[in-house]
Amino acid sequence: MNTRRRLTGVVVGNKMEKTVVVELTRRFRHPLYRKVVTSDKRVKAHDELNCSVGDEVVIVESKPISKTKRWAVESIVKSAEYSDELPEA
Repeated sequence: MNTRRRLTGVVVGNKMEKTVVVELTRRFRHPLYRKVVTSDKRVKAHDELNCSVGDEVVIVESKPISKTKRWAVESIVKSAEYSDELPEA
């Protein structure tokens, strides 16, 4: 196993070719106020697996692919499930 970092996030955008935007959410306790804080970060990742919005994916560090891409999608953990039916009101 190599030493590259692996992070889990949710795909929030896939409008580019072979690129997805992944949102990484981190929760931690504030050191002084002891309140739980949520921190979000969005990164671009190279996508060869054709991910869709809402998929939970594992991304891995890679060499720079473009100006803003430094991550690659390694695997899809959970696929997003959308139904074609309209919700009843």
